[in-house]
Amino acid sequence: QLQLVESGGGLVQPGGSLRLSCAASGFTLDYYAIGWFRQAPGKEREGVLCISSSGGSTNYADSVKGRFTISRDNAKNTVYLQMNSLKPEDTAIYYCAVRRTGVCAMTSRSALIYDYWGQGTQVTVSS
Repeated sequence: QLQLVESGGGLVQPGGSLRLSCAASGFTLDYYAIGWFRQAPGKEREGVLCISSSGGSTNYADSVKGRFTISRDNAKNTVYLQMNSLKPEDTAIYYCAVRRTGVCAMTSRSALIYDYWGQGTQVTVSS
């Protein structure tokens, strides 16, 4: 069964940190680009960061620039999102998704250009 499973979410105070994981099973991530997305209640899904098959990263959200970092460990078939200096506005469900082209891209049609999606993990930033 092909699966992407996000983990690491939870409740954290403003200024705190979380590390999200996206673990793949049933396939290998080596040649995929992997994107992290988030969606807050009542808001549209937003692309956050993407890492290409070659390891280069692209930021798609100015609000997280300098605070979030994406990385991949092909040996573990896992991608990570390190989130530092968290703010209440970071509260959302965070999703990972993979793209077979290996090239990062974020559009309003991300549901169509990314091939597999995880079910998401909730991140809540609150005091």
